[in-house]
Amino acid sequence: MRTYRTFLWAALGVFLLTTGLSSPAAAQGYFDQYALESLLARRADNLDDLPEVYYEYAVLDAPSGNSVVARNRFYQRIGDGDTETGRKRSQLVELLNRQTTENTPLGDTLVVPTEFGLDFRAYSPFPRYYPEAHRVEKLFVIHKTVQAFAAYEYGRLARWGIVNTGNPDSTATPTGRFNFNWKEKKRVSTMSPPGEEWTMRWVFNFHAARGIHLHQYSMPTGGPTSHGCVRLVDIDAKWIYDWAEPWQTTQGHMGPSSGQGKLLEPGTMVLVVGDDPEGTPSPFEYKARYPVLKRIDLPTHPYDVPAGTNQQEMWDRLREQRAAR
Repeated sequence: MRTYRTFLWAALGVFLLTTGLSSPAAAQGYFDQYALESLLARRADNLDDLPEVYYEYAVLDAPSGNSVVARNRFYQRIGDGDTETGRKRSQLVELLNRQTTENTPLGDTLVVPTEFGLDFRAYSPFPRYYPEAHRVEKLFVIHKTVQAFAAYEYGRLARWGIVNTGNPDSTATPTGRFNFNWKEKKRVSTMSPPGEEWTMRWVFNFHAARGIHLHQYSMPTGGPTSHGCVRLVDIDAKWIYDWAEPWQTTQGHMGPSSGQGKLLEPGTMVLVVGDDPEGTPSPFEYKARYPVLKRIDLPTHPYDVPAGTNQQEMWDRLREQRAAR
């Protein structure tokens, strides 16, 4: 059975390659972000113990043409015969493919990992080690092309996850090197329309002049969608809120009013890199025999990324003055 299934998925890969398809087509949906908490909370004791994960093709199909039956067949397939196990595992598949199973058309293809139940870092497109950041206590990276973030501690991957950055046609998230500034547990967006409140949670600002933050919000599968801010699922937003260091001013670090004080120390470094994706992000390369996760090449050194604000340029000058003493 396994050999036959692998043969079918390999044949599918040939079809995808010869027809020029680069990714499956699907209607946009929304991630059930609170259902993802147990998946994203899994943690291995040692980063080096995580295995290398490979990927295969799976088709959402049913002889009857019934989409509900097709989904159940898919759940059984990835659940080793158990529908409920497969349903739980499909949460990982949805994150990796950036599309929900319910919004995958009948006959379309999803990429599935060869192993489930691992620390989410095992499925990361970011390198597990960033050697040139080994002297940086904490470093936060946002990659717009793949719509994902990575958090590093002394060059070791501490966490990664998905994001939605700003709409590239109108309010693109700026690229460059920044630092985290103020933070706030809950904030109503200034972009809220009359009579409606867009409530953001676990807010962490990294561009004070433009008011651009990371925060929890609804997460569509289609990629860039916001007014410039970076959206996160709740468990990731809270983790970053607790993990990253805010700026230090004479007015503290809570809320934008802390910027009225004298700046004493910058917060955790933030790199926003990569180009905005054309359409929905495509995490995999569709090879003839099997799909391959696209690996991210980070800047040679974090300081190779140009400063993104005048504030950042000021911190750079201060850092250089301290180094020269």
